[in-house]
Amino acid sequence: MIDGTAVGDTTVDTRPTKIMYVAEATAHGGRDGYVTSLDGQIALKVAMPPALGGDGNGTNPEQLFAAGYSACFHNALVLVGRRAGLDLTGSTVAAKVGIGPNKQRGYGLAVALSVSLPVLDQDVATKLVDAAHEVCPYSNATRNNIEVTILLG
Repeated sequence: MIDGTAVGDTTVDTRPTKIMYVAEATAHGGRDGYVTSLDGQIALKVAMPPALGGDGNGTNPEQLFAAGYSACFHNALVLVGRRAGLDLTGSTVAAKVGIGPNKQRGYGLAVALSVSLPVLDQDVATKLVDAAHEVCPYSNATRNNIEVTILLG
């Protein structure tokens, strides 16, 4: 061990060195209730989707996670692309978040990100997506925890 790091340890520390913003939200009633944010920007009814036995009359945590991950990953693309002087006109990121039982008698998530970079050639787009995946806080939080597939089209 050298300076607290095991020799041969290739784990990258992605924890923030300084907290610049804190979001606060509260759930009331779990998956059949509502969620609010401290700043009042979010006040949403939450309901189980029909596929999980609910009535679907509200959003759900998977939709909120998909919205957050797609926005965050797109911002990472823009940041990395801007640094490289690339044109990201018309770019989009769509996220699909799946939920299902895992082997530990709980539930797990899987994510598929669909990235569209219509004005970039495939090789440049691939490098940009790889770089964004290293920068994006959601990617860093989920890496080696859940399956994240990135589709470039």
